[in-house]
Amino acid sequence: MIRYRRRLGRASFVAALALALGTGAMASPALAAAAGTPEGPGMLKALQNDAALPSVTPPGYDVTVVVFSDYQCPYCRKLHGALKEVLRQDRKVRVVYRDWPIFGTASVEAARSAMAARYQGKHAAFNDALMATSGRLDSPAIQSAAQRAGLDMRRLKADLATHKAEIDGALARTAHYAEALGIAGTPAMVVGSYLLPGAATAEMLGKAIAIARKPA
Repeated sequence: MIRYRRRLGRASFVAALALALGTGAMASPALAAAAGTPEGPGMLKALQNDAALPSVTPPGYDVTVVVFSDYQCPYCRKLHGALKEVLRQDRKVRVVYRDWPIFGTASVEAARSAMAARYQGKHAAFNDALMATSGRLDSPAIQSAAQRAGLDMRRLKADLATHKAEIDGALARTAHYAEALGIAGTPAMVVGSYLLPGAATAEMLGKAIAIARKPA
């Protein structure tokens, strides 16, 4: 169940996490509220485990970070670098990428293409290339990123068609969870069972992961 730690009340947890991170970013009360929905008891498991989503899953991981992001979001691009640093430093962190394309049709195209890239084992490279793209995205920019990532463009197009239902279903589920959790925009992360909205530095994210690892 997605919830605040039992040892802390909602207000106490929000204050404790904000203090621990040294930032104004706070855990949203919507995370606790979501536990009261009909799907609440199984929401965290479903949020973290979706076969249609790309992820980085090291052996023996002990914390899962679910990332809600949009490829046109400048703060998501900053967070991407922080996530990569955390993954380099901490081999026990699993990251699940939930594309939430809220900035228009180019965002949807980028998200669908990135998800399709995993069928040829190129999601990580394409994700990096898209996040390294500056400014607004359009179809040529997305195709350029795909080429830099070494994707077979013909296969990408085929995979987008073949796996359309899986990709669109995953995007719909992500939008549903974002609404259920009260997420207002990108980026946002669920670190363990805690919702952390907004961008974070590698140091802040590392502290949040350490908090998530503490026994309830």
